[in-house]
Amino acid sequence: MKKAFEIKNPDFNKSPLTGMAKQHYIELAKYLLERAFSHVNSIEDPITFPIVPGKTYPEPNAPDWRYRSAEFEALERTFTLAGPLIHIDPETEIKGINLRDYYSLQLYNALTPNHPNSLPLPEDLPDSTYQFTCEFGGLFKTLLLMPDTLWTNFSESQKEEMVVTISKWANHRTTQNNWRIFNIITLSFLKKQGYRIDDELLKNHLLWVASYHSGNGWYLEQTYNYYSISLFIVYTTIWNRTFGDEYYPDIAEIIEKSAQKLMESLTGFFGRDGYINMWSRSICYRTWVSGAFPVAFMLKDKTLLDPGFARRLCSGSLLQFVTREEFYDNDIPSLGFYGQKEYMIQNYSCAGSPFLMFLPFICLALPDDSPFWTARENEGFWGGLGADSRKIVLENPGLILANHGKTGTSEIIPGKVYYDDPNYSKLTYNTHFPWEDHNPQGGTAMEYSFRSLDPRDMRGDDINFYLTGIKVDNSSDKNKAYTTSQNMVYNGVENEVIYRQAIMRKPPNNGVGYIIDLADIIVPGGVIRVDRSRLAFEHELTLGHFGIPHINGEKPVVNQFEDGIKKVITAAIKGRQLALITYNGWDNLNSLEHTNRNAEADESTVLYAYKKRIAKNPAMELMISVMLHKIDDSEWTQEELSPIKDIEIMDVTPASSSLGAKITLTNNKIYEIYFDKIDGNRRC
Repeated sequence: MKKAFEIKNPDFNKSPLTGMAKQHYIELAKYLLERAFSHVNSIEDPITFPIVPGKTYPEPNAPDWRYRSAEFEALERTFTLAGPLIHIDPETEIKGINLRDYYSLQLYNALTPNHPNSLPLPEDLPDSTYQFTCEFGGLFKTLLLMPDTLWTNFSESQKEEMVVTISKWANHRTTQNNWRIFNIITLSFLKKQGYRIDDELLKNHLLWVASYHSGNGWYLEQTYNYYSISLFIVYTTIWNRTFGDEYYPDIAEIIEKSAQKLMESLTGFFGRDGYINMWSRSICYRTWVSGAFPVAFMLKDKTLLDPGFARRLCSGSLLQFVTREEFYDNDIPSLGFYGQKEYMIQNYSCAGSPFLMFLPFICLALPDDSPFWTARENEGFWGGLGADSRKIVLENPGLILANHGKTGTSEIIPGKVYYDDPNYSKLTYNTHFPWEDHNPQGGTAMEYSFRSLDPRDMRGDDINFYLTGIKVDNSSDKNKAYTTSQNMVYNGVENEVIYRQAIMRKPPNNGVGYIIDLADIIVPGGVIRVDRSRLAFEHELTLGHFGIPHINGEKPVVNQFEDGIKKVITAAIKGRQLALITYNGWDNLNSLEHTNRNAEADESTVLYAYKKRIAKNPAMELMISVMLHKIDDSEWTQEELSPIKDIEIMDVTPASSSLGAKITLTNNKIYEIYFDKIDGNRRC
């Protein structure tokens, strides 16, 4: 028997694409909790999961509060599933334990000072920020939406006891950006329940959060990421409906408008089958962004999303994971993407962290007659795409979304990336080809990977030493490894060409001599790259395609050939294929096997282009390539592998810029890539 979720009695009348109706969401929530409660022996036992060795917490010899934090995180985040089930039926039991009684008892124990399982108070710890604040926000987001689940189960004296802990953490120091939302939620819950709070502090947090809105429904974080959707939109919309509309209507309206704006592009982040994209940090939270689908029907205007399309994508994203056996580790969601992968996770995560991915189950708070439940599933815009691709340009966060009708995949093309991190710095992220970790030996998937051959770097000198006479640390050993871009700059979209810049080294270390100007042309099933190399000194460079996993240990079939100026390399596994084609600016094509870098398998293969330039002052070059993908087993046709009919490279373009090109596709469509004022068009 498959040890993963399987839909029983699917409803293909209401949900012809997934079979998932409301009852199946309830069954899935119970299934997930049944597995989680294999670690609970009785109602008195706190819910704890085996510690995952590696970078996650609590680490060996960690202080006691770290263990309390992991326990509270497991309690709060599993309540993401338990709360909606209790809301539907207060008598729900899992493994013979009444969920309402269990979570009431465990929450009371955690929040009552001096209990053996109680949380520490802020004054018991060094003045800093702690994970407890985050979990309070998650807990009271659920209780604001569904107070009947637990809060009404407590006596007034029990509430008074717990409010001491709640209030102290609600008023404690927070960190920037999204964490303010946790304090907002907790303070608001207290006020709504009639307890005194610092109203000025709450208003202060609210104004800060509103200030982060950047446009297109997106909010500034460390860099733009899924937190904009899951916290800044999902959490705050719940806050709007349950508190903000009444107490802070002006600020609630800011949040409402940003959420409505987000809905214009939300569905473009998902594949035709509902697959989510492995992008940005905290990827073990996976489907938490799908929480925006039920939230769309909590907005004042409930017509912004097609409800049948919204439920189809929401259900598809959940099925992407819960139906896979490798998704589970110790009977709970693994710390990774499809399976346990150490390199994909952050040190602020613990074994219970992934349960935040079940944020979409707030849909169970929607009434039975909500359009989210009553509408028939459909494919939304996908039905009209055919074999074409569409682009959504989000100027403010510097994101481009590409939806490929030919393959059913969706891509995120990031533009404002402030550091080298594979969660953010890839050239493109694809729903069906999850990213791979960086390879210091070159050939990194979906990245330009650079290694200096400058003799000054190879000696370990600072390249400015002979100008300044000042020696600075510049490790020759470190310079032997390939590195990826230090940050990405968004330069806008002109005449359907996406312009960005990959800064391979930041100033003051001669950053202006380490620039790759990027020009993406979206085509069905992929992209044409016409990138301008402005790497000023001796170097090696690779450009990797998506990684292709060795499923069940089977390597892909790799083929390679040349046709005039065109070089082609392809790789295929069952159900997925890649093709990399180069026309100009590259020496050769190759493939490289990786170990412990891919999201789906321990081993993988990357197709990549390679060049080596050893002149002291290398010329600028146009690097012209095509990167294609398919999710079927059909043979590549000559037409598919020949998307470009003509290339005209110009030293000086009609726009009075240097080194550009006019590209004519086989369908006779012409693209002009001029890099005109690209440095001045930076939008960081």
